[in-house]
Amino acid sequence: HSKMATVPLGFNIDTPRWDQSTFVGRLKHFLNITDPRTVLVPEEELDRAKALVEGCRAGLVPPGSSQEQLLYAKKLYDSAFHPDSGEKMNLIGRMSFQVPGGMAITGCMLQFYRTVPAVVFWQWVNQSFNAIVNYTNRNAASPISLRQIGVAYVTATGAALATAVGLNLYTKRAPPLLARWVPFAAVAAANCVNIPMMRQQEIINGITVTDGDNNELGCSRRAAVKGIAQVVVSRITMAAPGMIILPIIMERLEKFTFMQRIRVLHGPLQVLLCGGFLLFMVPAACALFPQRCSLALADLEVELRDNIVAKHGDKVPYVYFNKGL
Repeated sequence: HSKMATVPLGFNIDTPRWDQSTFVGRLKHFLNITDPRTVLVPEEELDRAKALVEGCRAGLVPPGSSQEQLLYAKKLYDSAFHPDSGEKMNLIGRMSFQVPGGMAITGCMLQFYRTVPAVVFWQWVNQSFNAIVNYTNRNAASPISLRQIGVAYVTATGAALATAVGLNLYTKRAPPLLARWVPFAAVAAANCVNIPMMRQQEIINGITVTDGDNNELGCSRRAAVKGIAQVVVSRITMAAPGMIILPIIMERLEKFTFMQRIRVLHGPLQVLLCGGFLLFMVPAACALFPQRCSLALADLEVELRDNIVAKHGDKVPYVYFNKGL
C-alpha cells in the first residue's frame, strides 16, 4: 500500500471556492460545475476523482497531490455524482449535460415549430429530457415513487402540448414572430407543472429547515414552496434568452437572400446559437438564488414558528434549507 499524505492545513474540499452569498460567486461556482467538457471525461477518471475526494474528506491524499488536482477532482465529482447519495448520475441527467442536450432540443423546437406533429414530437422529447434531469437531481431526502414520476411526466408533457398546440392554432393569423415564441410559452407552462409535480413530496410533507449552524428545527411546507418556486423561475430564466432573442435574430436573418439559399443550415445554426446562449444561461440561472435558501421566521407555519420560539426564543430569525436545482 502506497504511503498517503495528509491534506494541507485549512483546506476543506467541500467549501465552495467562491463566496456563495454573491451572484458572481455563485455564477463562477456553476460555470465550473456545468462545464460541458466534463461530459467527455471517461468513467474511470470520474471514479478516480470520487476516490480522491472521499480520501480528502477522510484527511488522506496520494503524496504530491496539488491543490489544483484536488480542486479538479472535486469539479468532476460535483459534475457527475449526486450530492446527497454520492451515486454516479446517469449522463443525460447531469447539469453538465444541460448545454449539449438542451441546445440540441431547444434548437429543434425553435426550428420545427410550424407543423403540429413536429411540435408534438419535440415538446415530448423536451419533457422526457426534463423528467430525466429532474429525477436525476431529485432531493434524496424526499424520495419520489415511480408512479409519481410517471404522473408528473404525463402532466407536464400534457401541459406543454396543450400550450404549444393551442397557441399554434391561435397564432395562425398573428405576426410570424409570435408563432416563433410559442415553444417558449410551452416550455414555461410545462416547467410550472413539471417541477412542483416531481417534488410534490416536499410540498406535502415539508422539507427539513435548520438554523444558521445546521441544527434541524423541523419540517416546513412553506419552505418547500419557496424553494420550488425559485427553481421554476430559474428553469424558465435558463430557457428565456435563447427562446425569446433567438427567434428575433432568425426572423431578421431569414430575410436575407444568402440565408434563403442555405435553408439546410438553418437547423444546425439554431442549435449552435442555442448552445451559445445556454453556455452562459445554465450557470447564470442556477446562480440566480443561493443554493442555501432562507425563510424569515415570521413566514413559517404557525405551529413550527411557535415551536422554534418556545425552544430558542428570538435566537433564530431565519431558517435555512437546500432548494435543489
